[in-house]
Amino acid sequence: MNTENPTFKPDLICYDFDGVMTDNCVLVLEDGTEAVSVNRADGLAVAAIREMGVRQVIISTEENRVVSARARKLGIPVLQGISDKRAALEAFARENGCSLDRTVFIGNDVNDLEAMRAVGHPVAPADAHPSVRDLAVHVTRARGGEGVVREFFETFFR
Repeated sequence: MNTENPTFKPDLICYDFDGVMTDNCVLVLEDGTEAVSVNRADGLAVAAIREMGVRQVIISTEENRVVSARARKLGIPVLQGISDKRAALEAFARENGCSLDRTVFIGNDVNDLEAMRAVGHPVAPADAHPSVRDLAVHVTRARGGEGVVREFFETFFR
């Protein structure tokens, strides 16, 4: 647990996908299939957070099978094709009895700003857009795709 705030236990952790769990790059194959690289350490952190009983969700602007596959592997829900992340986050929190004040949103780009403004604990990777880093209460040393979720877990829950 974070020594700065030993009582911190969020109701919900929401992740953007591209640029948080990935390095924000996509490999597009000849047939249009897309592939991304993720960090397995993030998967271990997601599992540990789930074991603590904290709800988690991925909210992504993109609608892509690769996001679905990763969410399925992580065992957490995913909302895709979301143009208004704040509205989706607010609805998910309400439906799951989660307080936005006790919600973390980890995002990296300008389309995450409104959702990040709605929560008590906005977090950003080191390589996030400057406006996102400015809003964040915590900026990781890790860049997107380099273990952002694992670092967040180690910082706030160990």
